Amino acid sequence: MSETISPGAIKRNRSRLGVIFLTIFLDLVGFSIIFPLFPAMLDYYLPCGGGSDSLLGQLIAPLANWAEASGAENPRFMTAVLFGGFLGSLYSILQFIFAPLWGAYSDRVGRRRVLLITITGMALSYLAWFFAASFWVLVLARIVGGMMGGNLSVATAAVADTTTREKRSGGLAIIGIAFGLGFIVGPAIGGLFAMIDLTALFPALKAYGINPFSVPALVSLLLALINLVWVYRRFEETLPEAKRSDPATARKGIPIFRLFQCPEWATRRTNYVYLIYMLAFSGMEFTLTFLAVERFAFSPAQNGGMFVFIGFILILVQGGIVRRLATPVGEKRLALAGLACGVAAFVTLAMATQLGLFFGALALMAFSIGLTSPTLSALVSLYSNDADQGANLGVFRSAGSLARAIGPLLAAFVYFIYGSQSAYLFGAVVVIIPLIMALPLPKPVKDL
Repeated sequence: MSETISPGAIKRNRSRLGVIFLTIFLDLVGFSIIFPLFPAMLDYYLPCGGGSDSLLGQLIAPLANWAEASGAENPRFMTAVLFGGFLGSLYSILQFIFAPLWGAYSDRVGRRRVLLITITGMALSYLAWFFAASFWVLVLARIVGGMMGGNLSVATAAVADTTTREKRSGGLAIIGIAFGLGFIVGPAIGGLFAMIDLTALFPALKAYGINPFSVPALVSLLLALINLVWVYRRFEETLPEAKRSDPATARKGIPIFRLFQCPEWATRRTNYVYLIYMLAFSGMEFTLTFLAVERFAFSPAQNGGMFVFIGFILILVQGGIVRRLATPVGEKRLALAGLACGVAAFVTLAMATQLGLFFGALALMAFSIGLTSPTLSALVSLYSNDADQGANLGVFRSAGSLARAIGPLLAAFVYFIYGSQSAYLFGAVVVIIPLIMALPLPKPVKDL
């Protein structure tokens, strides 16, 4: 029999979804504010490290030497990009490790407590960034932020808690909408507030660790504090004690290895599909600005507009198509359609030399991620029982974090060694693999 929920429960669940949406949105805005600042950060922090004789200088030297040997016109810029990629990879690796840990912990103690802990940790990481005159304080801030950033798995599980199985994909699409909005607003805020340098206005603040990027850090801190108060005051627990897992019977072992050892083959296969797909997608996402500059001489402002275009379509797909078609069409079919769009998008990007075709390929890519991500996460949720939902969704998000740690660096090397066309054709071949792997996935049972 299908799940039935009283009108009062439906109203409460909608309120909870609104709180979760704002929580994820504020989390993603604070996280992505740093994205446009990476190149300028290298210019600031490398001298602070003492030049090429410092530990930071020694870490950067191989990147600079490789950039110069590659014959790049601007090796300093390429070094900055790779530097930013490594900082981003550090964050994603920590998310990969901690997402299933937080998810499994929330299965035992509830979603609300874990969200409060992790959002507090995010606020502390932004506070450290605010005072990060030293590069190593910045690294510490990124480490803490990556550890706490695994809370997305908890928010995903909270959405699954508050939706029926028939409406699971539509509910999880909310996370995708929050992602799209967050990645549009965050970099824009970062670029805007980076124009305010407190050390130039008040030089005496340098003695306290204030740096040129303290204002974006302060904005991130304020957003995290708003998020914390919002969750504390408005978020009602979504996992009742009766449905929580028993620590005595919980699965043992390190949760990240469940990506490879999950006893449910359908869940394990879905995780592999998401991992390989996100390897290709995150690599495309990282190299896309280079492609736009190489072929169309895009300025930074035009690159920003390009991501706004992608984010806008992403919101329309996840807020409209997925939420309306998941029930009549099915999550598996939508996921297959998204993967097929991904193959077409990579091939089109490889061949696009005209601006219209380029934006058509970007639209295809936005359709791809908009269809694929929420439906695959819904499949993992639907394949799971209530007691393991947080842990399984944590492993799913961890797979995406692992892909985001590896994909950008791999794509950058392929792009700069073999060229843009070969790199994107290689991406199309990679996406064919999860498309084939997804074909035998079973149709989830929604009537329990």
